[in-house]
Amino acid sequence: MRPDAPGYWINPPKRRRQAAVSPNKNQPPLHFSSLVKNRYSRKYTMTDLDTWLAAQNESKTKCGYVAIVGRPNVGKSTLLNRILGQKISITSRKPQTTRHQILGIKTEGEVQVVYVDTPGLHIDQADKAINRYMNKAASSALKHVDLVIFMVDRTRWNDADEHVCEKVKAANCPIILAINKIDILDDKQALLPYLQEVQLRLPNAVLVPIAAHTGASVDQLEQCVLEQLPNGRNFFPEDQVTDRSARFITAELIREKIMRQLGDELPYQMTVEIEEFAQDGPILHIGALILVERKGQKRILIGDKGDRIKQIGRDARVDMERMFECKVMLKLWVKVKSGWSDDERALQSLGYDGLD
Repeated sequence: MRPDAPGYWINPPKRRRQAAVSPNKNQPPLHFSSLVKNRYSRKYTMTDLDTWLAAQNESKTKCGYVAIVGRPNVGKSTLLNRILGQKISITSRKPQTTRHQILGIKTEGEVQVVYVDTPGLHIDQADKAINRYMNKAASSALKHVDLVIFMVDRTRWNDADEHVCEKVKAANCPIILAINKIDILDDKQALLPYLQEVQLRLPNAVLVPIAAHTGASVDQLEQCVLEQLPNGRNFFPEDQVTDRSARFITAELIREKIMRQLGDELPYQMTVEIEEFAQDGPILHIGALILVERKGQKRILIGDKGDRIKQIGRDARVDMERMFECKVMLKLWVKVKSGWSDDERALQSLGYDGLD
């Protein structure tokens, strides 16, 4: 789909309230919040409340927000991409590849699920500003969702999982506990005692063992989501798949290729900023600036005679042309910006802001 296609890369509308019911022509429309505020007055009666509840239950459509949370590198972005059937969130073997909240919207018939992909929650809060930002992005996703998918590894529960678990409990909403990566479990019998152990930590959660990479049991996970999704109208157009712009996705694709090739050398001290994004006939022209913190990192990124940066550009361009369905001309530059990852003002200028 072309990046300028209508209804595809657009900003999300504000969350709409449920349709109001006016039980009496002489009274204003009735919302549940009004009933709560006036439950001790005689403005509305219990009959009015019954009328409002009946109107909500009559709705055949289902819609809600579902947060996907877990410790770093547990497979959250892989799960989101598998559910949507396309790449929206980048992935790599390096923890903390995802840095932002990303909405993935799946609409089928009368059901719309808005998945919220999040950075991995980690324990160390006193690290660099970019790590504090990622923790804030992950934690804030739990504030206003209808359901939580808490992802953990197939055989190991550690302190980071316990840290996430405490935050999930405080969310006060239904929880699905997704035990990921069961496809690479050598001894299947070892899974049962682990499931029992995990269930004791979250007695009210629904357990679903899955393999996000292969798609095994992901359909069962989606069915569990559907069963707990509230009634309501769609928040987004049915053809919209994310809240992020084409420029954002483009920058993320470039960063993914760098993380996959140089994740050990440039773990978090690298980011990408799109400086040019223009369609000229059948060709999409993209210019991207890659920021690093030290001159040595710049040399590593460029490589011998520019071989490394050329390979990164080729790999990113393949994904872009597949996504945008047009020819892409991609230009990459590398610039040293010392200390950007621990400078809150610099982070805001690079798009690391906007959290409540």
